[in-house]
Amino acid sequence: MSYGTTAALQAAVYAALAGDGTLDGLVGGAIHDALPPGPVPPVYVSLGPERVRDRSDKTGMGAQHEFSVTVVSEQAGFQAAKEVAARVSDVLTGASLSLSRGVLVSLNFTRARARRTSDGREIEIWFRARIDDAAVI
Repeated sequence: MSYGTTAALQAAVYAALAGDGTLDGLVGGAIHDALPPGPVPPVYVSLGPERVRDRSDKTGMGAQHEFSVTVVSEQAGFQAAKEVAARVSDVLTGASLSLSRGVLVSLNFTRARARRTSDGREIEIWFRARIDDAAVI
């Protein structure tokens, strides 16, 4: 197994989301790995937790990454958060991301959960990425 591609995947996911003009228009650049100090934006996207499983085979090392991207909105309704979540899903599902280590074989949407929080609305979107890692030493 190789966990070595995880940072490369995170960087590519962040770059894809931050580089999308439509998403930027919806959240005003508020795409974060960790929220910066200070006031929280009224709507933002946050990279979330990840689970990784070995998917090595006789042809080489590989891993399956399951990771989430969360949309948080302080608005009372779900509409704004769902528009942002739909764009996140559109940007990532089936994307051909270039990784600094490894090769992305597939990237697919797996599930989402929308819920009310004490501060507004939150939508957690889960994706599954399959990566082959030829860089294992």
